[in-house]
Amino acid sequence: MDELEIDAVAEVELDDPVLVEGLPGVGHVGSLAVEHLLEELEGESTLVRRIYSHEFPPKVSIEDGVADLTCAEIHAVSVPDGRDLLVLTGDHQAQTNEGHYVLASAFLDVAEEFGASELYALGGVPTGELIDEYAVVGAVSDESLVETLEDAGVEFREDEPAGGIVGVSGLLLGLGERRGFEAACLMGETSGYLVDPKSARAVLEVLEALLGFELDYESLDERADEMEDVIGKIQEMEQQQQQQMDVPTDDDLRYIG
Repeated sequence: MDELEIDAVAEVELDDPVLVEGLPGVGHVGSLAVEHLLEELEGESTLVRRIYSHEFPPKVSIEDGVADLTCAEIHAVSVPDGRDLLVLTGDHQAQTNEGHYVLASAFLDVAEEFGASELYALGGVPTGELIDEYAVVGAVSDESLVETLEDAGVEFREDEPAGGIVGVSGLLLGLGERRGFEAACLMGETSGYLVDPKSARAVLEVLEALLGFELDYESLDERADEMEDVIGKIQEMEQQQQQQMDVPTDDDLRYIG
């Protein structure tokens, strides 16, 4: 296999499509979001490209005993009453700095091949603590895009995310801008500790407003409820540990007088 191979799985005609990226990252926000998007629009979705690369981890996935080499996939989605989509998904990002550039460029090549000139990278921005209200923070390739995103509920904060955007989401903005794409990154706030379906839903609701489609969130909400149970158990364990630490020992009760 060459260092990079793009398999043409199917050919479809799309009308002014938008590239939507959701590879694994903080809180798995982006990957959860595109996974739910593809589940809900399964009847309108067609796998069109698989991207293989030496930059992915050296592994295969196994389903029912059958092995598949690690890759990224791009699905074409014809959205009723909305913009057509090219949805980029996968289980891994590149393992090296050079690999991130190689793969991001390949993803943009496919987007251009299908006539896309606009893209949204989906991800999470860590808060370091559990939260109840999930804001969506934005970054764009050009200042002219800010107002539209703000109207959809996206927040733009000075110097946030701190340290910039690392990985494919950041490079799609930077390389996309150099190639004439209108590019934005939508980042749902998340603790960064756990898989976060609520943050994924917040990001998808913004994307709905921007691109004119509607999703049902029942299955994603069920996953969120499961995570709430996990969080509750973690908090209960932490409280028990703290109470044990607060119980005075015999040494604590001794004094000199």
